[in-house]
Amino acid sequence: MSVTNPIENLQTLIRCPSVTPKEGGALTALAAMLEPLGFAVHRVTATEAGTPDIENLYARLGTSGPHLMFAGHTDVVPVGDEAAWTHPPFSADIANGEMYGRGAVDMKGGIACFIAAVARHIEAHGAPKGSISFLITGDEEGPAINGTVKLLEWAAAKGERWDACLVGEPTNPDQLGDMIKIGRRGSTSGFVTVHGVQGHVAYPHLADNPIRAVTAMTKALMSPPLDAGTTEFPPTNLEVTSIDTGNTATNVIPAKASFAFNVRFNDIWTADSIQAELIRRLNEAANDQELRAGRPAIRYDITWSERPSHVFLTRDDALISSLSKAIEAKTGRHPALSTTGGTSDARFIKDYCPVVEFGLVGQTMHMVDERVAVADLEKLTGIYAHFIKQWFENATA
Repeated sequence: MSVTNPIENLQTLIRCPSVTPKEGGALTALAAMLEPLGFAVHRVTATEAGTPDIENLYARLGTSGPHLMFAGHTDVVPVGDEAAWTHPPFSADIANGEMYGRGAVDMKGGIACFIAAVARHIEAHGAPKGSISFLITGDEEGPAINGTVKLLEWAAAKGERWDACLVGEPTNPDQLGDMIKIGRRGSTSGFVTVHGVQGHVAYPHLADNPIRAVTAMTKALMSPPLDAGTTEFPPTNLEVTSIDTGNTATNVIPAKASFAFNVRFNDIWTADSIQAELIRRLNEAANDQELRAGRPAIRYDITWSERPSHVFLTRDDALISSLSKAIEAKTGRHPALSTTGGTSDARFIKDYCPVVEFGLVGQTMHMVDERVAVADLEKLTGIYAHFIKQWFENATA
């Protein structure tokens, strides 16, 4: 096997059934690819009470700066209905120019291509004038507790410092070269319980239906809009994701109702300020009399997700320019600089160094028949190889 070939690299990785939290042989396969290239490889198992132990990998080539990190994850989501797959989910079969398998685009494909790109760089130019490292977790698709956060802490405690990071998540919506992620919106979730008074539906004056309150409260959270967006970010958006009473009887007014919501916020807000605004809206709605005439203020409890994701924006011109020029050179496309989409482990890395994200087309990630165009693997490898050369030239100039 030649690690300069991203197709072979990816087939090896897909054939490792590394469904979170299982390592599945994927990190062992990575170590076998990286060590012959001269990387010092470390396997780090992170633990925390109440969560599964997670195996992670950190590998570094070189001992001096500048230091470029590539970050990603080998864990994958479950396959779903395996019988619904056209090709077995861990077979890495190639058909009609596409490779099938769980993790093909999210995100073993990105890792396979970056390894091939590093190998080609070494073959063509020798070891870089600086250092390259791989920070690979097995917990990105899980609770993200024993993965990137703790691996970064472990590496930093060992004296590791980075000048820039590229995360290989699938960022392109339609074609390779569409989009670089230069930041991410923040995210926080709330869980609200509204207290009413249980009673018979025929005697509503003796009860207090909490669903009436939920209607007012969810409306208040979503309207008016929280903002109109900023230059770099789309408008903040809140979605109610569940409403429940636990009530199976149609002739009983429930005693309580609960609902959950998630808000993706831009750089107008911090996690603290967006939570304060949402509580203000809930308190205002608690006194809304439109559906509860003559009733006292709604009683409710709210809890927040323990680990909100914080909004960030990368402004490292050298990093963004090096990657943009590599994409243009290999695809002829000028990538959009975007902050759309969900969260990623870049939200943790941004506390250590500038970080951007660029990888494969993400249309089939997490789906049955997840797959990647084989031609895109070669294109992405070419982009990464060009980027590595360009970044080190800029960083050492």
